[in-house]
Amino acid sequence: MNCCAPSGGRGAGRPPVHPTAARPETTEGMVAVPAGEFLMGSEDLLAYPADGEGPVRAVQVDAFWIDACTVSNAQFARFAAETGHGTSAERIGWSFVFAGLLPDDFPPTRGVVGAPWWRQVPGADWRRPDGPHSRWEDRADHPVVHVDWDDARAYCAWAGKRLPTEAEWERAARGGLHAKVFPWGDELEPGGRPRMNVWQGDFPHRHPTADGWYGTCPVDAYEPNGFGLRNATGNVWEWCEDAFSLSRDGQQRVAKGGSYLCHASYCRRYRVAARQGLFADSATGNVGFRCALDFDSITRPSARRADA
Repeated sequence: MNCCAPSGGRGAGRPPVHPTAARPETTEGMVAVPAGEFLMGSEDLLAYPADGEGPVRAVQVDAFWIDACTVSNAQFARFAAETGHGTSAERIGWSFVFAGLLPDDFPPTRGVVGAPWWRQVPGADWRRPDGPHSRWEDRADHPVVHVDWDDARAYCAWAGKRLPTEAEWERAARGGLHAKVFPWGDELEPGGRPRMNVWQGDFPHRHPTADGWYGTCPVDAYEPNGFGLRNATGNVWEWCEDAFSLSRDGQQRVAKGGSYLCHASYCRRYRVAARQGLFADSATGNVGFRCALDFDSITRPSARRADA
């Protein structure tokens, strides 16, 4: 189990993927990342050796398209309505929710060993992100959460896209900068101004919300990086296509970017090089995704092309 998100086989089974329901491929809402070599990984002494961030190595990536923002609740709602897709959290009837988002009078439920701030909440899923007392319609422009790796791939297939590889994700998140810690540089809060949605107080008890957000924030919040990506770090973890190479059982997948719960006191995984392995059927209130597309698949001029 990772401190950032509970990861364990939940026995939810594999949801069906809907490749025949795929829409025509389009670059609307995407940015183009040019081909190039970049330095991937980190040897940060304050990072987590067990995560396998290092060594720093030169990686060549072909040009590709990637969503400027993570998939929102409104976008996922259209997918669910058109395909009838049921997520793993909907099928098993519960998911993990951060305890700070639950009402004070919420009945006791099972917590996660070693991370009691994660609570098993009956009825929590993408439609009800914090449990039965919440509705996705109240945060339509926030990232969809409580989706596992298979749910994310099903959406990608419907959209005629795919999940990004870890190398593509990191190349895009760096925004063309060379070996920087964050998508905008090395300083966490340039000029004392928050640049991403992460925890700011004493986790998990005090959060002054200087950035204005306690849980997730809208997918287009904060300034874009050099390639046009928003919220590449913070807000929600993002699924990648790759298997987590350090997984002993081979059943974990790579997630990147950190989330609104990350804080330097216990989790510095809100850096572009940071990574974690999650079981493919993990679904929590701080994990989402964005889509990618092979550059040669389509060359519609509807997306703004990023500069190299």
